[in-house]
Amino acid sequence: HVQLVESGGGSVQAGGSLRLSCTASGFIYSTTCMAWFRQAPGKEHEGVAVIDSAGSTNFGDSVKGRFTISKDNAKNTLYLQMNSLKPEDSAMYYCASSTYPYLGMGWSDSFEYTYWGQGTQVTVS
Repeated sequence: HVQLVESGGGSVQAGGSLRLSCTASGFIYSTTCMAWFRQAPGKEHEGVAVIDSAGSTNFGDSVKGRFTISKDNAKNTLYLQMNSLKPEDSAMYYCASSTYPYLGMGWSDSFEYTYWGQGTQVTVS
């Protein structure tokens, strides 16, 4: 049974930082492409960051230079470090796992991901 559980969301002032975590179970975590998505009320699902099985990363344009994505294969945990947060970063953040080790330019298409967490809320004021 595949399960993704996010944590680390909360409320923070603009300019602050948060680190989200996503703990995975039920699959070979290190061989899959993992990503963070977000969705704000009234807005579309947005790809935030991705890390593939080799550790290569990519980011959405709106977060480049402010967010970093990493993973600890030994702990089956994915991280999203968010710095210089802005009010427009406020959203529900979701962890997602593909069944592919690499996704290339299609990484931000939510249909490429099979498994999703329940989400963690981030509010920036």
